[in-house]
Amino acid sequence: MIAFDWQRMLLDDFPVAFLGEVAFRALFAFLIVFLFLKISGRRGVRQLSLFELVMILTLGSAAGDVSFYEDVPLLPIAMVFITLLLLYRLTVLGTSHSKHFSNWLEGKPVTIIKDGVYELKSLDHLNISADEFFMELRQQGVEHLGQVRLGILETDGDVSLYFYSSEDVKPGLSVLPPEHRPVYKLTPASGDHACVRCSHTQHIESQQTAQCPRCGNDIWSPGLSRERVQ
Repeated sequence: MIAFDWQRMLLDDFPVAFLGEVAFRALFAFLIVFLFLKISGRRGVRQLSLFELVMILTLGSAAGDVSFYEDVPLLPIAMVFITLLLLYRLTVLGTSHSKHFSNWLEGKPVTIIKDGVYELKSLDHLNISADEFFMELRQQGVEHLGQVRLGILETDGDVSLYFYSSEDVKPGLSVLPPEHRPVYKLTPASGDHACVRCSHTQHIESQQTAQCPRCGNDIWSPGLSRERVQ
């Protein structure tokens, strides 16, 4: 084998006309995936459930093969599309008639914030890191958890938030990046402080240490109480 053999690297033994076939195969693969999303009624990837995402990946793998390999015929890929579409229709029928089947297949919405405090067990069970969780909140205009009355993780991965009114906002744990969220064991000043592990907030006097009654943690951050700017 010759290194940097441009003929082998660019086209190998295929004729130049094969590039036109590749373009046609790629168009075929694109239409297959597009039609699946169109027929299934989904408008975007964010709306896909776990089951639908697995089907899209399966179809995408088959579509990728037919795009580049000359020995992969088109009709079997069309059969893959038909099979997955029928499977999707049967699954929709099953989930609409059986709540247990729907919960098993797609999961259930999970409460992750309640009364300005996040549900530690829910986050541990979902295997969500604090950084990922806080980033999602920041993208929805949240500065601290005391602004949030209720937060629900939907089955499609989106987070639905319900906010306190301005007069009901309570002190809460900051969701800002670490450089904007100081932490300490010895409180620098008297006031409301939030546990950095479970977000429990309580009043602590200056130059005092405290153990969180909710999780036993002893590291704190200033509890913010600013209203949410819409």
